[in-house]
Amino acid sequence: MPNTLQEMIKHKLDLNGWSYSDVARRGGISRSTVHHLATAERLAQMPQRTTLEGLARGLGIPVAPVQRAAAQAAGVNLYLEDAPEAADPEVAILIASVHKLSPADRRHVAVLVESLLQADGTR
Repeated sequence: MPNTLQEMIKHKLDLNGWSYSDVARRGGISRSTVHHLATAERLAQMPQRTTLEGLARGLGIPVAPVQRAAAQAAGVNLYLEDAPEAADPEVAILIASVHKLSPADRRHVAVLVESLLQADGTR
């Protein structure tokens, strides 16, 4: 069963028709790093912040969700008190609720959010 980081990467690859090389090039990290993060069910350790920033840049998403997903894949508890959603209780509730959904339902929510962002022109 894929972890959240794997699902996040796969979703963006499928959505945009990207390869690991595309994400690596966009993020300034190695293809092997993207491949490892996309295929490892459990990470031996938490990736470095610069790696996660590069992955987020390559995927075109904020770094905070990438950090949370990587922490989960590494079995690390991560508290991002300075993350924007920490200041907005409604966003925090949404994020906590999404984590309770099945992988299939999370993919549906991700597609919905992507379509709303595209329709709003904020992407």
